[in-house]
Amino acid sequence: MNENIQDFLGFLKAEKNASIHTVKNYHIDLREFFESVGKKNLSDISHLDIRSFLAHLKSRSYSKSSISRKLACLRSFFKFLARENVLSSNPASSISTPKREKRLPFFLNTDEVTKLIEAPSKTTWEGKRDRAMLETLYSSGLRVSELVGLNHEDMDLFGGLLRVRGKGKKERIVPVGQVAVQAVQDYLQHKAPKDGDVGFKRPLYINRRGGRLTDRSVRRMILKYSRLVSLKKDVSPHTLRHSFATHMLDRGADLRSVQELLGHENLSTTQIYTHVTTRRLKEAYDAAHPRA
Repeated sequence: MNENIQDFLGFLKAEKNASIHTVKNYHIDLREFFESVGKKNLSDISHLDIRSFLAHLKSRSYSKSSISRKLACLRSFFKFLARENVLSSNPASSISTPKREKRLPFFLNTDEVTKLIEAPSKTTWEGKRDRAMLETLYSSGLRVSELVGLNHEDMDLFGGLLRVRGKGKKERIVPVGQVAVQAVQDYLQHKAPKDGDVGFKRPLYINRRGGRLTDRSVRRMILKYSRLVSLKKDVSPHTLRHSFATHMLDRGADLRSVQELLGHENLSTTQIYTHVTTRRLKEAYDAAHPRA
């Protein structure tokens, strides 16, 4: 059993280019599932065992998105085993995915974005770096993993373009606004406490020791500034991504363009932002129209 799981995790890394987080979460999901079925042989596991596992998760108040992810993991795992002729069929293939809740993304208005971006010090190296990161996140709608993965050669300051490596190692080119370009130039012109690694993949954003920043350190940084300027809610890197998409659509960008900029594989993922803009349009209508 463990050997099959390790083979599957290796397949995810080598052939699917899955992220470290995905591999880790799938490993946890599989461990939970096999704990629930006890000492059953792989060949004896049926769709009923999987349904029972999902019902157990629901009884423990797992969200629909978490249950969906665990089901996706089991589908992939058993599909892999069927492909490798370990099993004759995939017992998870007939189980439908639970409908996910449509939660509107939390975003900042333009004034709140401005307050957040202007919170870092304008004179220290760390403040200039933090401001450049905030400008880059909001200007290009990046995921935090994409931000910390940027190298010097990915930023075309003259052309105002950025090469981004997204999910599944897929690359895309996104524009960077002039305000963000200026912030990055200001950061790069200010001497760092210690230079980053030299070579082809020199990280654009570094810590005080010269190493590449982590997702977690960026999250902590943004939370610090959001509290410093007393924003109404705790803000994460993804809040700036949500704000970017919402503001783009509010100002007339078409959905397909926003999809490309965000690096979404499916348009349906981007469509959640239309619910936000439609809701705001309705609120404006109700507030302004005399017969609303």
